[in-house]
Amino acid sequence: MFESIVKAAVERGATDIHIKAGDVFRARIDGKLQPLTKQTLTPDQTQSIALSLVASEEIRDNFERVSDYDCTWGAAGIGRFRVNILKQRSSYMVVLRVIPFEVQSLDKLMLPEVTKEIAERPNGLVIVTGIGHSSTDDVLAAIVHHINSTSEKHIVTLESPIEFLHRDTNSSITQREIGTDTRDFATGLRATLRQDPDVIMVGRSLDHTTIEAALEAAESGILVIARINADGVAGAVSKAISQFPPEDASIARVRVVNALCGVLAVRKVSRADVPGRVAVAEVMVVTEVAGEMLTESATDEAIQTYLEAHTDDFGMRSFRHHAAELLAAGAISEDTASLFSVG
Repeated sequence: MFESIVKAAVERGATDIHIKAGDVFRARIDGKLQPLTKQTLTPDQTQSIALSLVASEEIRDNFERVSDYDCTWGAAGIGRFRVNILKQRSSYMVVLRVIPFEVQSLDKLMLPEVTKEIAERPNGLVIVTGIGHSSTDDVLAAIVHHINSTSEKHIVTLESPIEFLHRDTNSSITQREIGTDTRDFATGLRATLRQDPDVIMVGRSLDHTTIEAALEAAESGILVIARINADGVAGAVSKAISQFPPEDASIARVRVVNALCGVLAVRKVSRADVPGRVAVAEVMVVTEVAGEMLTESATDEAIQTYLEAHTDDFGMRSFRHHAAELLAAGAISEDTASLFSVG
């Protein structure tokens, strides 16, 4: 029953599936959480489903101690999924995130053309930001896919867990899973410096230890593509700097800005032309002027004003301008575009 319900959800275009005791199966389709079944699940049923998704015998043998657990699961003819198992009200809940088999290109995601230019930089720090993993997973994968398709490089990804599976094409891709292939993100990042990388992709929002390691890598001549959970370009830079102790903030700001070559912020919205969602993007290329603004702690409003004034310069985009482009292409509705008409 479980696999047939999941398969039906995937066929309807679900991005996430929720399985919770006392509730029905639900799936997020076109951004809305919708019921899939009518009969509510019991705690025993959700625990049984959760156990069936865990491959580790050690975890299964001590399952009563599990309160939060991440892994991946796949089934032939259905798909691959990122799995989060949690406890709520003393019973188990499972959230499945659908991982498409095919990595979409930057063009298919309809991201601004400058994203390709940023991805092709030889070194530095690129920040990809959005609210939560689901808003940026496919964007990070698309950037890796673009580099893989257009360059002859060694790309190392650090993920928890590994989601999109990349095949070696023009580049060689090494995908490392935290907890299985390396201890943690900071350890993996520093170890990667000894593995002859050209590009490192960090698949989790940066904390202090990880961003310190990411800066070391970027400063050594490697392109580092990293995720930060924030709502826009200005917020992402502030969030990166805020990971450092207050007494180190001024030095950290200079290091981050000197390493930074671009920031890409995305917000997912419903498509108007086909089922699914599309990313409205904001892109800052860190020019000399932009770098000076960031170094001098320019306000979020000042950075936003700069983006609006310099849209089309160096390929930069504000959310408003990119939303207008998506509207003109028929990808989003006027009502959706109007949500980005200010700021």
